[in-house]
Amino acid sequence: MDTEAQHTERDRSSPPSDSGDVPDVDEASEETEERSRSVFASLVDRVPGGGFTLSFLLCVGALLLLSAFVVQPFQIPSGSMEPAFRSGDRVLVNKLAYRFGSGPQRGDAVVFDGSGYFGEADYIKRVVGTAGDRVVCCDKRGRVQVNGEPIDEPYLYPGDTASKVPFDVVVPEGSLFLLGDHRSDSRDSRDHLGEPGGGMIPVDAVIGRADWIVWPVGRWTSLERPDSYARVPAPGGAHG
Repeated sequence: MDTEAQHTERDRSSPPSDSGDVPDVDEASEETEERSRSVFASLVDRVPGGGFTLSFLLCVGALLLLSAFVVQPFQIPSGSMEPAFRSGDRVLVNKLAYRFGSGPQRGDAVVFDGSGYFGEADYIKRVVGTAGDRVVCCDKRGRVQVNGEPIDEPYLYPGDTASKVPFDVVVPEGSLFLLGDHRSDSRDSRDHLGEPGGGMIPVDAVIGRADWIVWPVGRWTSLERPDSYARVPAPGGAHG
């Protein structure tokens, strides 16, 4: 019999001689949980109103972070975007829509800071022209043309024409040409053509894209980009 092998096997299975020096995993976990509870309990005790107030503050903090970086509520201030958006509608603005390389697209309804361009406020308008686009109004049928392609605009307010003000502009790099859907009740890029900036809005002024109407409840809907601009060629004539 190999007594040395037996002795080795017994050594492997036997507990270490200094077992009292090795921390028990369960005890360490319980101690960590106890410390966490103590910290939380101490924090609750220090806040007026206790756990209810702390929970409320945490919720407010989460909402502020959400509003700062992800979505932002916006109330439609006028009828300039009817019928898609009515005065008083609450929409959620997707602030991440253009954060990862994709810029505003023709047909998007965007909320932007008009300071120094349209006025000291936030506005919502529809993107009709992006960098390099030639936007002209109107053709023989009264339609806006983008890079020579006439646009049928299903979102126009019933009875409105594309524009009573003729224009022929080329959108500079880093800028947008914006129009309201209710053209006869909208002050937009057309009204600022002779001013500094030529009625254009910098892409950097865009806060985000209006993706959802959330109030009133009966108006709740998600919003999609109309396909009216799908056939518009890229600036220079090549179809994109």
